[in-house]
Amino acid sequence: MGQHDTAQTQTTTDDGALVGASLPESGAAAWPQPHEGTDRRWRPAGMAWIYRAIFRASIAVMLQYRIALLIWMLAHIMGPLIYLVVWSTVAGGGVVAGYAAADFAAYYLVLFVVNHATFTWIIYEYEFEIRQGRLSAKLLKPLNPMHMYLADNVGWKLLSTTVTLPVAALLAWYFQPSLHPGLMHVALFLPALALAFGIRWLLEYTLALAAFWTTRVTAFNEVYHLVFWFLAGMVAPNALLPEWLQAVAAVLPFRWTLAFPIEVLLGRLDTPAILQGLLIQCIWLGLAYGLHRLLWAIGVRRYSAVGA
Repeated sequence: MGQHDTAQTQTTTDDGALVGASLPESGAAAWPQPHEGTDRRWRPAGMAWIYRAIFRASIAVMLQYRIALLIWMLAHIMGPLIYLVVWSTVAGGGVVAGYAAADFAAYYLVLFVVNHATFTWIIYEYEFEIRQGRLSAKLLKPLNPMHMYLADNVGWKLLSTTVTLPVAALLAWYFQPSLHPGLMHVALFLPALALAFGIRWLLEYTLALAAFWTTRVTAFNEVYHLVFWFLAGMVAPNALLPEWLQAVAAVLPFRWTLAFPIEVLLGRLDTPAILQGLLIQCIWLGLAYGLHRLLWAIGVRRYSAVGA
């Protein structure tokens, strides 16, 4: 890795991501030093430089595992592809809850792209790093570890997009989706997607903080993803759920991290519903951030108190 020392232990998540293999662990040149001052570190130019450094380290590690990267991406594709085939078969030549076969193709094609843009593996990463004692080194750096994980996540997605986009084009050619978004829906889709990523990132990062109290958060993770897959619109579009379950999905954050931006791009929501949805996303983003800050402050104190 040259100027960066990086941990090479790897595991994979159910989203097909690399865990524990891409964050720079040391190297004085890679991070601003404490004497540089907090204000200077947080200037946009300084933060951009830090993110670029993490991007380079992250991508350099991932490029060492090209075949593994391709396999992880194929695993990431399989979930949406299976549901696409199942629901297209169920629809046949008819319509199910307003979805014809071509509509299911459009839904799961967009879901594939949205899920790629919003998914995280931080729950797995945090547990791994605490158990291995790697988080302690990150806490000594003059930068909140969240920025390191975030830059790593975005770097991985930028690299894997070289596989995602051709696969999406191939699926569109084969399944012939009914996808004709207008300019307004595309314009509203972009902030919906950004907010969806912010909510999902903060929710899963906050859940990962449970590792401060227990080094085994696998059970929490499995329950979370089970609920997420049903209520976020992965297993089926929310319109296919029973009415009572649609009501539950509407008041929980999961729908707003996946199904909502998909429905915006597909034109299944009118403008007032989209604007209301964006407002709900902003509310969930604020709540998730507040909860994260609270648990982070408590968790770090506890982690330090036990001698980490």
